[in-house]
Amino acid sequence: MVRLTVELIARSSNYFKNRKDESLGQCLKKITHLNFSNKNIDEIDDLSLCRNLTVLYLYDNRIQQIRNLGFASNLTHLYLQNNAISCIENLTSLKKLEKLYLGGNCITVVEGLEGCEELRELHMESQRLPLGEKLLFDPRTLHSLAKSLSILNISNNSIDELKDLAILENLSQLVAVDNQLREVEDLECALSQWRKLWRLDLRGNPVCQTPKYRDKLIVLSKHLEILDGKEIHEMARQFLMNWKASKDAKKKIKPAITMNEQAAYPLLYDFETANAMLPAHYEHTTIANIEKPKYVMFSKTRGCPRRMQRAHEKRHINVTEDIRLLATKHPHSALSGSGAGEPHFLTYAAL
Repeated sequence: MVRLTVELIARSSNYFKNRKDESLGQCLKKITHLNFSNKNIDEIDDLSLCRNLTVLYLYDNRIQQIRNLGFASNLTHLYLQNNAISCIENLTSLKKLEKLYLGGNCITVVEGLEGCEELRELHMESQRLPLGEKLLFDPRTLHSLAKSLSILNISNNSIDELKDLAILENLSQLVAVDNQLREVEDLECALSQWRKLWRLDLRGNPVCQTPKYRDKLIVLSKHLEILDGKEIHEMARQFLMNWKASKDAKKKIKPAITMNEQAAYPLLYDFETANAMLPAHYEHTTIANIEKPKYVMFSKTRGCPRRMQRAHEKRHINVTEDIRLLATKHPHSALSGSGAGEPHFLTYAAL
């Protein structure tokens, strides 16, 4: 069992060798950087005499609990990766903390950072999580970091969605490698809010196998410069943006054309009535000086006259003569001997 104490600092630091004229307390006050990484340390003792400490290296140790750091109001960098920490605690008084490294621990919830409103970097990669669990985020912590956090590393934590992180409005770099993100649509909410995001790394997620995954993300996030370790060229971005704009325009035009066609030709589009494809009635229409129809389509119905059946079976049909014959026998059809308004779909049932 190794505890980090002021005595251990005094024995291990070369800082004190040439300062025999100063007391231990005076020397400790002047220390700004401490490096006790990989020293088998499992507990942090009272270090309140190191009041000007700004950078503390304690990675690759056996620390299980974050404690006795409340005095370090000037601390800006804290390295605690690869320990046995299970809970983020006792850091709310670190008002000037800018970079926090907690990767490789046993943390299940990102919490306890409500007072760290100057935090710019948070590294939470590769937590040793219980089987079937994923890394979670306390909404209170996310809210307090919304305007400050710029770099976030959450790789290898079984994360399957990012929508809760959309509140981080100043995020510029996100590393979320080897998680369980699956759908591009699930990323859309967050990407639309991260307007300063220029680097995104999602390698090792199932979503990367989605067709045109890279193209879709480039269109969704207009400020991305590096995606999955590859630079995004401006020419490629412009091409994809133009392609999407053209595609969206076509989607808007197509429904409009369909509605206009239905309004202009209601009988052709009214498939719910039995008369949808029957000829239009011309009882109250005067047709004159209109080109004669070039064809007439006949459909067989039960009980039709034999003469009409034989005419239908002719290899060459005299269209004009047939129309005149119909107009003579059935004046109500309004088909004059001199012409007709447009080709008609006629049934023998109407005759």
